[in-house]
Amino acid sequence: MEEVLLNTFIQMKNLIKKYTLLAFVFAAIVSCEKTDVIGPDEKGTLVLEFDNRVDMDEIKLNSTVYTNQDTKESFTISTLNYFISNITLTKANGETVPIDDQYFLVREADQASQKISLTDIQAADYTKVSFTIGVDSLKSISEVGARKGVLDPASYGDDNMYWSWNMGYIFFKIEGKSSVVTNNAENKFEYHIGGFGGKDAVTPNNLKTISLDLQTQAKVRQSDESTVHVIFDVNKVFTGSKQITLTSNPQIHSPKVAIDVANNYVNGFFVDHVHN
Repeated sequence: MEEVLLNTFIQMKNLIKKYTLLAFVFAAIVSCEKTDVIGPDEKGTLVLEFDNRVDMDEIKLNSTVYTNQDTKESFTISTLNYFISNITLTKANGETVPIDDQYFLVREADQASQKISLTDIQAADYTKVSFTIGVDSLKSISEVGARKGVLDPASYGDDNMYWSWNMGYIFFKIEGKSSVVTNNAENKFEYHIGGFGGKDAVTPNNLKTISLDLQTQAKVRQSDESTVHVIFDVNKVFTGSKQITLTSNPQIHSPKVAIDVANNYVNGFFVDHVHN
């Protein structure tokens, strides 16, 4: 009799453990479902992280020698900057969310600038992000006193990103050295790309908009930050859609070459992954 009671007690104890475990699992599932319910006024943060590379190699300024396998030219990089503006996010339902009047300058020399935090974003599942490389014409010709943050030419110090001679920003800048450059004693190359159409003088319009699909949805929620990791491959500057060599073009003196470079580098941006 005692043995029967003992076995019954053990069976009851095991059942209690099983039901307790099931209760915890159910509670966890319900909890997850609750946190994924989006409130009508819920806001969150989306981070765009720009990771500049040569192919998939990390950039080390003024030291590492890189080789473009298409042009067979080797080079080092001393400066890499570009403006990001007119960011637009696309929800899973196709609705677009523009991030108006915000401008960012990504600088390889400044790690903090490579992470763009978009706050107070509508909580949603996002499937696409688009942005412009450059600064629109209205900001380019606006009164100097109205230019704040990265749009203030004085904020760059010696790293000038503005052309006063044609009232426009340098949208994209890459500088470095290469042994194939022989038109100056320091073997320096310089690519400065700008041009919004011009005001007092006509220039090409090199404003470029890039749209990137997110294979994994960016889930912006009030409680969690979502990060879109964007890689930019510098080698695409030279081989994105048309091959450009440092031997022939150590500096940009031709508007046509500037157009070719701008058309090239738009092919260098892609989404590596999304972290939710």
